[in-house]
Amino acid sequence: MTSTALLIMDVQQGIVERFAGGDDGYLERLATAIAAARAADVMVGYVTVGFRPGYPEVSDRNKSFAAIAGTGRFTDGDPGRAIPGAVAPAPGEAVVTKRRVSAFTGSDLDVLLRARHIDRLVLAGIATSGVVLSTLRQAADLDYRLTVLADGCLDADPEVHQVLLGKLFPRQAEVTTIAEWTASLRHE
Repeated sequence: MTSTALLIMDVQQGIVERFAGGDDGYLERLATAIAAARAADVMVGYVTVGFRPGYPEVSDRNKSFAAIAGTGRFTDGDPGRAIPGAVAPAPGEAVVTKRRVSAFTGSDLDVLLRARHIDRLVLAGIATSGVVLSTLRQAADLDYRLTVLADGCLDADPEVHQVLLGKLFPRQAEVTTIAEWTASLRHE
């Protein structure tokens, strides 16, 4: 096994549906990255957002999550919490539940990665300005080497998406495409 992990973040039915018309080939591209990672013995991990019934972990001071508290969204039993079948985890692949925007906050992701001697993360997910940005910044502070799959990320604001991928993320990560990254796996 390599010291690299591909993280598929917040790719959940209730989030993907919000982007349904924006990028029709998104799940297929992600599926390509996932298949290539599995073939190269790269850990594939999934990070989902989820809450307990009653949302006890959501503060009324948290503007983003307070808006969904009480709606039933992203709690156990909510179909919107499910990972779409096209990119679903294989048996034995880790699914980590987070309670905040970053994949690390309120989850055991760092423990899982360190136990597997992972030091490089490849990030993909929805949204670029949410989970990808927050996870990248925290992972950089935790000294992970980082790659962002530009076409493995989606955002509701195309301008913000481009600024993050073109200007901010390259300061802390390699930014590449799924095709370029999968090709690099065949040469390792």
